[in-house]
Formats: sequence, C-alpha cells, structure tokens
Amino acid sequence: MGSKSNGTGSGPDKKVGRRAVLLGGGVAVLGTAALARDELARAWWRLPGMQRNRVEGELDHRAAEWTSASRANWRRADRPDDYRIDRVVIHVVQGSYATALKVFKNPGHGAATHYVVRKDGHVAQMIRELDVGFHAGNRDMNERSVGIEHEGFVDRPQDFTAAMYAGSARLTADICARHGIPVDREHIIGHVEVEGTDHTDPGPHWDWDRYMKLVREASKTAA
Repeated sequence: MGSKSNGTGSGPDKKVGRRAVLLGGGVAVLGTAALARDELARAWWRLPGMQRNRVEGELDHRAAEWTSASRANWRRADRPDDYRIDRVVIHVVQGSYATALKVFKNPGHGAATHYVVRKDGHVAQMIRELDVGFHAGNRDMNERSVGIEHEGFVDRPQDFTAAMYAGSARLTADICARHGIPVDREHIIGHVEVEGTDHTDPGPHWDWDRYMKLVREASKTAA
C-alpha cells in the first residue's frame, strides 16, 4: 500500500515548464529575481489567475470510475508543467478493493494512489494525474510518478487474476502513452524498487514478464 511522503528531498529531473520562460520577464517585478528557474516552473500556476480550470470528477483514464481520495492524502500540482511524469509505480494493497478506497478516503491515513484496480479489472481513479499522490514513500518519486494500487495480498498469487492484469495493463499503457513514458522496467516499477522504501509490494508473485507483455500489447492501441 502507498506510504506517506512529505519529505524535503527533490530530484534533478524537474521539468522547466514553458511558463517559466513566459513569466521570466516579470520576476523582478514580483521581487523574486533570485528564484531559480525550476522553482519558478513549479510555482507559476500558484500566481493569481494562472490556475488551470478543473472539473470535479474529471477522469484521466476514460475507463475508470471517479471516487476521490481525501485531500490530506495528495498535494495539488499542475503536472507535467511543474513536475515531469516519467514513472508508474505498482502497488498491492494488502487487502480488498473496498479497503483501499476506504483508507485513501481517510484523512488520517496520509497516503493514496492515483488509481486502484479491482480483481475483475475495474479501475477507480482517486487523484488526478495533475496532482502529486503520497504513495511511494519518497518525495521525488511521488512528484514524478503515477501510483496504481491493486487489490490483494503479496503472498497470495491467486489474487492476481487475468482480469486484474489486463485492466491494469491497459491503464499503464494509457498513462505511458499520454505522458511519453517508455514501456520498460526502468520506468514501470514496483513499490519495492523505490529508493528508501520499506515496502515489499507487489511481491514475488507479481508476474512482471506477463504484465509487461500485456502493457506492450495494450500500448499498440493506447491514445
């Protein structure tokens, strides 16, 4: 399951948004001439009148169902203009689909993924991909990734059904297509592979070869 990450670390791969250039001339007027370009790129949308219009419940993955995570479990952003998205992180909830939705709606939990996949392949979206979900246990990874939770337990291979693999693969292929993420194991990773994590999911029974094959096949028809 996703874990809390409100640390101070920041990675070297932050994207400098086009608005950093557009706003550069106004930096002195705003009294922030010393602000680094990457900081400006991340902060431009917080200026008055610059926030992107949003529609409540709008989906990034059209096949998903919207059900929102608690606002305490994610951070508002404007990705990829402020943070480049170049990773998909695979999680296993250590519980049911209903459990995942319940805890991600709990403001005291401190964590949530963008998506949750049920055993029958059904997908719930809980956080917009624009925003930073607290799921990886690492601030830099949170800022650069989309998190996908899966119903089940890491020590029960029977929980990873064909329908779940297929539904999740279509979701990952869609995310990769929209953000230009390479479909490989460097960019599609398990929670266990995140630097500094103490989590072991998706565990030894997650069939990476099978999953990556499905993602590659789904990528052929992804938007």
